[in-house]
Amino acid sequence: QVQLVESGGGLVQPGGSLRHSCAASGSIRSINYMGWYRQAPGKQRELVAGITNGGRADYADSVKGRFTISRDSAQTMVYLQMNSLKPEDTAVYYCNAVSEVRTGSASHWGQGTQVTVSS
Repeated sequence: QVQLVESGGGLVQPGGSLRHSCAASGSIRSINYMGWYRQAPGKQRELVAGITNGGRADYADSVKGRFTISRDSAQTMVYLQMNSLKPEDTAVYYCNAVSEVRTGSASHWGQGTQVTVSS
């Protein structure tokens, strides 16, 4: 019902920047929240940043001041601007969307993109 396609991963040196994009399609009018998660090997998936339809954004403490989440006016794209990258940011990053359906809330995931921060 909702499909998410990510782009923007890659290899970057410490202190560099990357921009992740996530395109939503399908029943996009039902989406009320979008966010970015990441998962490093052997660790649980964690929330990096999220944004509501009203534009309210929240960030994990580890990325505050360095990452910025945003959405376009049509609510079909979500972005994650990643600045001052550190090796600790290395992970697979996943786009997430939460939609309201008749039976409740549904969660949707992008395919995941690798971000590697290394010199």
